[in-house]
Amino acid sequence: MFILNFKVPDCMRSCFKTGDALHSLRTNLQDPNNVLQSWDPTLVNPCTWFHVTCNNDNSVIRVDLGNAALSGQLVPQLGQLKNLQYLELYSNNITGPIPSDLGNLTNLVSLDLYLNRFTGPIPDSLGKLSKLRFLRLNNNSLSGPIPMSLTNITALQVLDLSNNHLSGVVPDNGSFSLFTPISFANNLDLCGPVTGHPCPGSPPFSPPPPFVPPPPISAPGGNSATGAIAGGVAAGAALLFAAPAIAFAWWRRRKPQEFFFDVPAEEDPEVHLGQLKRFSLRELQVATDTFSNKNILGRGGFGKVYKGRLADGSLVAVKRLKEERTPGGELQFQTEVEMISMAVHRNLLRLRGFCMTPTERLLVYPYMANGSVASCLRERPPHQEPLDWPTRKRIALGSARGLSYLHDHCDPKIIHRDVKAANILLDEEFEAVVGDFGLAKLMDYKDTHVTTAVRGTIGHIAPEYLSTGKSSEKTDVFGYGIMLLELITGQRAFDLARLANDDDVMLLDWVKGLLKEKKLEMLVDPDLQNNYIEAEVEQLIQVALLCTQGSPMDRPKMSEVVRMLEGDGLAERWDEWQKVEVLRQEVELAPHPNSDWIVDSTENLHAVELSGPR
Repeated sequence: MFILNFKVPDCMRSCFKTGDALHSLRTNLQDPNNVLQSWDPTLVNPCTWFHVTCNNDNSVIRVDLGNAALSGQLVPQLGQLKNLQYLELYSNNITGPIPSDLGNLTNLVSLDLYLNRFTGPIPDSLGKLSKLRFLRLNNNSLSGPIPMSLTNITALQVLDLSNNHLSGVVPDNGSFSLFTPISFANNLDLCGPVTGHPCPGSPPFSPPPPFVPPPPISAPGGNSATGAIAGGVAAGAALLFAAPAIAFAWWRRRKPQEFFFDVPAEEDPEVHLGQLKRFSLRELQVATDTFSNKNILGRGGFGKVYKGRLADGSLVAVKRLKEERTPGGELQFQTEVEMISMAVHRNLLRLRGFCMTPTERLLVYPYMANGSVASCLRERPPHQEPLDWPTRKRIALGSARGLSYLHDHCDPKIIHRDVKAANILLDEEFEAVVGDFGLAKLMDYKDTHVTTAVRGTIGHIAPEYLSTGKSSEKTDVFGYGIMLLELITGQRAFDLARLANDDDVMLLDWVKGLLKEKKLEMLVDPDLQNNYIEAEVEQLIQVALLCTQGSPMDRPKMSEVVRMLEGDGLAERWDEWQKVEVLRQEVELAPHPNSDWIVDSTENLHAVELSGPR
């Protein structure tokens, strides 16, 4: 009889233990959306499961289950994930206490349990997490004191314990010396210097003693009163100029130096880049009601836009960018923010501020109460008057001036790459304000820039950009021409509904067809109810057709468009275009070999990144 003895490899033993811990979590959570469906206990290695990330040694280093509609309670077995670095369970409905066993996760870098329904105290054992940099437990129902052990986490950079039921003294030593009241806001009964509320039995906070001037010193042979006044003025001036330097030196000694892209600046909402404010993520969460769906103003190719109200009462539009985080991306984002902020013009949307964290990129703009040209044309409520013809002309000129500024007065020049009615906003006076510029790419036109993915909206994309990926100022000119046609017709640039009438789905082709049939009256938006000047409509259509010529070389520059809209040079340019168009049509009508071949242009669409028509 043989007895076989073999030893289970350490790596397999570790996989068993890790898999058991995660399976215990799954069985303890309710999962209405089947997010955890791939967590199969029969599979030895959990690295194949969704929402689980492993390193090269098959050790679980990340569990990301944020915003997954999970409910139930956490299990102590999570403390067995010895190599775990990121535990993300935010924005769920998880209840019960935070297991003290999480203190065994000594490699943990980020613990995100915010926006749940956790109760009970913050475990004292979390103070053992020496590598922890991000601790976010806000928006729960945690109670009791803040453990003093947390002050020992020297790596801690971001702390958010706000919106709980915590009480007692807020430590102000160790790592806690970096944090401001926003980290502890809206709790039950917290006290201490950082909160501004003295604790019971402690002396009240007192202001610094008043400045007492030194006694007058009379100069030999001089007037003592005059000397005292002069000395006092000099001392006061010196103090006035020295105070900021002294305060800054004190702050630098108290607070470690921060890189622009580092997270601790998130705790200092008053960091500015020139005239640009850096907001904390918490400020923008509060302003937008934690990015509530009810505050969504719109969705686009770059992310969602939320309406928000800042602490000072002002309304803002917060654009939450969706982009891949890549090494060095913080520096690139900083550069783009700086460039966008330098583009200041009456017809450009002014960037008010930004927010940057390891997981978020947000831009803050003034709120435009009248929405966009697209919304006014096609989504206006019944009680709102349609845009009249003089307003549409003013929008055409204002948006042209804004784009001309981006092309000719910014260094490097900025190409928009998605000019359309939805990106032309309207201020209180219905003045055109070009938005979303600089988000696609900042371009230096010393060289041609070739993009890896075409960004834009169907119907607005210039043909050369669609086929080659090369964009230039003339790409924007084409999009602007389509936007003019939207202004005139009130219709979308791409609309399948036009097929019902055997019309072209592309607005440009539809307009050309009606012009060929001399049906100008059918082009104009019915909402205008014939309240327009026909000659002005014809002129605007002429500008639009000049801007949408197939060859980018034939299109005017935006500065030329501005002059044509102001009445300078349109007639001459239009006459030249008509002559060229006649020759082109003659060439097209001439017989060609293989003229019955059909070329399918959709082959260029497979690698295109598009935002849907709005």
